[in-house]
Amino acid sequence: MANPLRQLAGETALYGLSTILARVINFLFVPFYTRLLTTESYGVVTEFMAYIAVLQVVLVLGLETGCFRFANKPDTDPMKVYSDALGMVAAVSLLFLGLMVLFAGDIADMLGYHGYRSCIMYVGGILACDSITAILFARLRQEHKALKFALLKTVKILTETGANFLLFFGFASACRKAAEAAGKEVADLTSGDMWLLSFISPEPDFSYVIFAIFISCIVCMLLFVPDLLKFRFSFDRKLARQMLAYSLPLMVAALPGIVNDFLDRILFRFFDTGSEVWQSSLGIFQAGVKISVIMSLFVQMFRFAAEPFFFQRAADRNSKALYAVVMEYFTAFCGLIFLGVILYIDVISLILGRDFRAGISIVPIMLLSYMLLGMLFNVSMWYKLSGKTSVAVHITLAGLVVTAIVNIIFMPEYSYYAAAWGHLASYAVMFVISVVLGNKYYPIPYKWGRIAGIMIGMGVVCGIALGADRLLFEGVTFASSPWGMAGKLALNTVFILIYMIFVWRSVHVRNKAFLAGA
Repeated sequence: MANPLRQLAGETALYGLSTILARVINFLFVPFYTRLLTTESYGVVTEFMAYIAVLQVVLVLGLETGCFRFANKPDTDPMKVYSDALGMVAAVSLLFLGLMVLFAGDIADMLGYHGYRSCIMYVGGILACDSITAILFARLRQEHKALKFALLKTVKILTETGANFLLFFGFASACRKAAEAAGKEVADLTSGDMWLLSFISPEPDFSYVIFAIFISCIVCMLLFVPDLLKFRFSFDRKLARQMLAYSLPLMVAALPGIVNDFLDRILFRFFDTGSEVWQSSLGIFQAGVKISVIMSLFVQMFRFAAEPFFFQRAADRNSKALYAVVMEYFTAFCGLIFLGVILYIDVISLILGRDFRAGISIVPIMLLSYMLLGMLFNVSMWYKLSGKTSVAVHITLAGLVVTAIVNIIFMPEYSYYAAAWGHLASYAVMFVISVVLGNKYYPIPYKWGRIAGIMIGMGVVCGIALGADRLLFEGVTFASSPWGMAGKLALNTVFILIYMIFVWRSVHVRNKAFLAGA
């Protein structure tokens, strides 16, 4: 590929190093979580993470994208842009943290988690630290310091990993020994027996996961102290007003979007009435989502590199044609990920504990949902590039309405299946609306025939492969026939190679001439 896509691919890979590591390590902990935690406790972790995801969008105020917009203006000092953004986000985040600490007990009781006041405070600390560092990470992206970005993210990830390991294995074991020495049950231990019991429970539960994330956020904040010392803090009110006028509509637009992504987790509490314990259903659903993490991982790492790339290329003569070509490559690679997960699902499913494996059934739906979400990111760049950010509110609200309707109507009977289909339906509606409006206000010459061909090719290869598996390897498992399972995986690998040849000819060969002159 020529230089433009080579730059994008290179930065995507660097940003992806930390993102991949985070997801891979998180993924590697899934076998432990699904064996050391109950489905109910894992469901509570999922609920807290949903609240964190939604609230962080509010606290960042949409200023990540706003910084890219204003820092690229020739008459604006980038340092002043990031200084203003950091000041605004820090003020809002610290105020929020103070309120969370003040009302922690009341919030815990309201959620039904009496005695877990500390977890509420940890959530407040996580949100405050992550919101402030989000602006600092955005500055690294603006300056193309992808390697430093990756290194700092990696340290944060490894800190969370180490904390999880020490808590689940070291601390839990120490509690058992302390209980034996004191002649008590583990649950009866208090902070007088071990000082760390002032912060978390003596038996492994959801508080371990939240506390580990909190520790990693503090470490990440400390790593940015040298960068903070370099800031020339001065607040430009005029610039701040302009940035908020651009960014707040993005935040408002992103809020329904992130609520849309996590609304189902919140609705389990109210509408999963067919299950004995709604937290258990939520835990199983989250396990299925974790198996689909590879697709969402690629979408996230692509977004990190693509957003500043799109803004910086906006003035180029062939920018719109380049965006269209990026969409084809993106779709083709997503198809490869989809096939890789589905055709190797027999191996991948072993990651989950037995109580969680029912969640495997939603994996194809979630993979398609994340693929569509990535395509939506591509086609929604038009309102960011054209400055019509207020349109995003209507698009994401439409998706939110679809998610709410699907879950409210179908979750009482279909539980986590309704949640999975709600994602797919919502992203599909937003995608169609964004394409229609984009064609009107900022037309990009996407080759929809080629894109549809890629997806059809993916579906055909998947269908034939699954049909062949059923015909030749029905009932084969690792336990019953290791060699038979090896043959099944080898055959599926051949089908994946066929797909790769297909997309190479249909995407890369057709765009080779354009990329050579880009």
